[in-house]
Amino acid sequence: MQIDIRTDSVKPVRQTFANIARRLGADKPATRYQEAMYDLQPETSFHYRPLWQPEYELYDKRRTAVVMADWYALKDPRQFYYGTYVNTRARQQESMEKNLEFLEQRGLLANLPDDTRQLLTGTVVALRHVEWAANMNNAYVTAYGYGSAITEATMFHTMDRLALAQYLTRIGLLIGGTTAVATAKDAWLNAPDWQQVRHAVEDLLVVQDWFESFVAQNLVFDGLVYPLFYARLDSLLACDHGPAYSLATEFMRAWHTETTRWVDAVVKTAVQESSANAALIARQAYDWLDRFAPALEPIADRLFGADAGDVLAAVVLPLETRLTALGLVRPGAPA
Repeated sequence: MQIDIRTDSVKPVRQTFANIARRLGADKPATRYQEAMYDLQPETSFHYRPLWQPEYELYDKRRTAVVMADWYALKDPRQFYYGTYVNTRARQQESMEKNLEFLEQRGLLANLPDDTRQLLTGTVVALRHVEWAANMNNAYVTAYGYGSAITEATMFHTMDRLALAQYLTRIGLLIGGTTAVATAKDAWLNAPDWQQVRHAVEDLLVVQDWFESFVAQNLVFDGLVYPLFYARLDSLLACDHGPAYSLATEFMRAWHTETTRWVDAVVKTAVQESSANAALIARQAYDWLDRFAPALEPIADRLFGADAGDVLAAVVLPLETRLTALGLVRPGAPA
């Protein structure tokens, strides 16, 4: 008996889902990111209007003054969907856990001089409350933003901010146990040098325009806080105390560098959509810059003493340059 082995190939009728095919064409395979991002926003058949805001649909483009012809233009250059996001953060978490274990075993934070531990407790550890506010702001964008291109990325960002708050709490525990964490909370609530920042953060929590929340939190405030606390302060402490603070905050620096690409891509795309968008976002960005930069002055004074003005200026200037590169011109500035 003779057996003939033959292989046949089956050509698929289409390469991807119908909603992706309508955008890319039926014969073009889509990436996993495209399949997980495009056209997931509900647009029809809503059962009711929100009882607390009956002027809006449940999902409504009018919840921001920014106007886009296609909200799916606000893509994430990292191309994060659930799988890639989780794998990336898992690797980073493993590295961060090793750093924290190293610091704990050798007591590198607990054995810092008393004045340095008090400084870090009253400033850096208090940032856990800033991160919690950032978590809430990005959750708001996720809830009320339009188009899954932006809302799925802000959901990942929301969880990142919770993780950052937890890491700062753990740094506080390594510095001085639960007493340090309680001291940081008291500083956030009552220390005079934090109250301007706290006031601005709480005002941001009640902003209604979700795109303004995105710009104020993820572009402006983060653009000041992360270079100030995790770059400038790191350089200062490394000279006197070695790499302890650098190890404790390594994730923060890497995370901010990564997420800056995404934030800039979103803002630049929205700005390039129309001159009206550009003018609106520029006003929002510079208004919040003018609010947050002076609010940080008392904290900068505490951290850097006589050099505080120069250090803060060296943080603000690159942010202003970044805003200009995104097409955001300060209102009233000469063309």
